[in-house]
Amino acid sequence: MAELHHRSIQPVAELIGINKVYGQGDLSVKALDQLNLTVHDGDYLAVMGASGSGKSTAMNILGCLDRPTSGSYLLNGVMVEQLDDDALAEVRNRSLGFVFQQFHLLPQATALENVILPMIYAGIPAVERRHRAVEALKRVGLGKRLDNKPNQLSGGQQQRVAIARAIINRPALLLADEPTGALDSSTTAEVLDLFDDLHAQGITLVMVTHEDDVAARAQRIARFQDGRVKEISSSGKPLRVNP
Repeated sequence: MAELHHRSIQPVAELIGINKVYGQGDLSVKALDQLNLTVHDGDYLAVMGASGSGKSTAMNILGCLDRPTSGSYLLNGVMVEQLDDDALAEVRNRSLGFVFQQFHLLPQATALENVILPMIYAGIPAVERRHRAVEALKRVGLGKRLDNKPNQLSGGQQQRVAIARAIINRPALLLADEPTGALDSSTTAEVLDLFDDLHAQGITLVMVTHEDDVAARAQRIARFQDGRVKEISSSGKPLRVNP
């Protein structure tokens, strides 16, 4: 299949000197400390780290779900921290896709309806919405499950619906937060194979995981410690260590 988009020299996402502080005074907690992280077009980056290392906070900022206390976040060259709430919501819908450990599907909606939903918010015409949703579900292997509701699907199939929904608006960046955490080993392998396929087709992917074998499927692994990237490695070999 042809790639979804052409490679770009400009990074898809760039976190520059990001600090995130929760609370005030003696009760303040610094979740991110001068974090620098670049995601290039076509990257497949796994993010790892102990609880409290800052990886989840970084993902929330990448996903425009939280704002940094200071520093800059550039998404496709746009300074995200300068956007108001309405503009942020539009960025989330049009430029970002999300896959979570829990599938967050609407229980009374069919697979097709769940995938169509983001396109309604994006203002895409009804005829095109249905066509694109059907194609997306076929792409993740669920072309015969369009009318099934979540309780009629296995966990792996529900995650596939969630992935189809995440990519339906052709996002610049797909963010996956422990996407295999609720799946057995066989289904995990199937979902990771799907991520491999999407990456091969041009999707830029950042995935948080605590499992080494899951992270090994990525091109690069960023290991977080004390609110910053300790090292970035490829195939387990350190490439770059941040000061």
